[in-house]
Amino acid sequence: MEVNKIVLAYSGGLDTSVIIKWLKEQYDAEVIAFAADVGQGQELDPVREKALATGASEVYIEDLKEEFVSDFVFPMLRGNAFYEGSYLLGTSIARPLIAKEQIRLAKQCGADGVSHGATGKGNDQVRFELAYIDLNPDIKIIAPWRVWDLTSRSALMEYASDHGIPVPVSKDKPYSMDRNLFHMSYEGGNLEDPWVEPDEGMFMLSVSPESAPDKVTTIEIDYEEGNPVSINGEQMSPATLLAKLNEYGGKNGIGRIDIVENRFVGMKSRGVYETPGGTILHVAHRSVESITMDREVMFLRDSLIPSYAKMIYNGFWYSPERILLQKTIDESQKIVTGTARLKLYKGSCSVLGRKSSKSLYDQNVVTFEEGDGYRQDDADGFIRLNALRLKMYSKTYGSKVI
Repeated sequence: MEVNKIVLAYSGGLDTSVIIKWLKEQYDAEVIAFAADVGQGQELDPVREKALATGASEVYIEDLKEEFVSDFVFPMLRGNAFYEGSYLLGTSIARPLIAKEQIRLAKQCGADGVSHGATGKGNDQVRFELAYIDLNPDIKIIAPWRVWDLTSRSALMEYASDHGIPVPVSKDKPYSMDRNLFHMSYEGGNLEDPWVEPDEGMFMLSVSPESAPDKVTTIEIDYEEGNPVSINGEQMSPATLLAKLNEYGGKNGIGRIDIVENRFVGMKSRGVYETPGGTILHVAHRSVESITMDREVMFLRDSLIPSYAKMIYNGFWYSPERILLQKTIDESQKIVTGTARLKLYKGSCSVLGRKSSKSLYDQNVVTFEEGDGYRQDDADGFIRLNALRLKMYSKTYGSKVI
């Protein structure tokens, strides 16, 4: 492949640190390092100097935190998306935004190629490249892990040492870590053995539930049309709100999971994740939905969650089916306005109360005391009609129990 200028999705980690040098050697091309600030914090501080020292001709660092939360995390949360029962898709949801900005920057700088540090065994290669192709079908894509002879992270560490490239990985802690404002993930190293317990010193966003305070923290989260807008009555921007909830959740040991998931490429993979603020928002959102959403609308929306989550996990954020599904989800959220009151305590997040000006909950109807919103004798015909087919089946074929 002939390529003149390449925009690399650069993190400053082991893989992309090596890739800058490798791209220059293999393609004799100009390499532009692009780092998307989606909430990595201090990890980005040395990125510019490091990328230039490694051989990048230019370095672009873009603050995308507000766009990340408002246009990617919040839409996903409106759909209550989780993959295989527990994974809140923290890595998955950042990739389409990074890819979008990579393609935009390539156009701005006149680059004819893009590259990433995802391995040939993982999901991220699919997520990045599906987005690249959707946004610019003519862009040239270079995936070093699929073509070079550096077949392991140990080999990358040796290459980095031989070329004087500093990397934030050691043979004692060879974790692959991914951090953004929504979560932190850990893979690789001794975590590849699913029987090995994660080292407590590994975690960066949360304390263990055992180490959390012996005191309950109570918070209130206000929602408007499916989106959280304030905490304890204080309105905040999307990124500020999520960061604040990360603090609440992290201090109370909320949001850790340890799972073995099914990758899109076919293998099973062990991942350890921290999603403190996102876990709180899932509980709060469900709580407000419970008093505002129609039963059948909720049932239909919930039936779509596995498909919706799978689209995000597999990298189909920009696909027509995800966009269509998002419109359906967002239509269901127009009435999801209200407040959830939550209790945070030693790893748990539970609901203490919920209220809404658009509530479908009518205490006059549901009360066990006297009320005029419901006639109990109406249930007689309701039960008989629902039992009719069971009655006919039992008379024809006999009971299957006795």
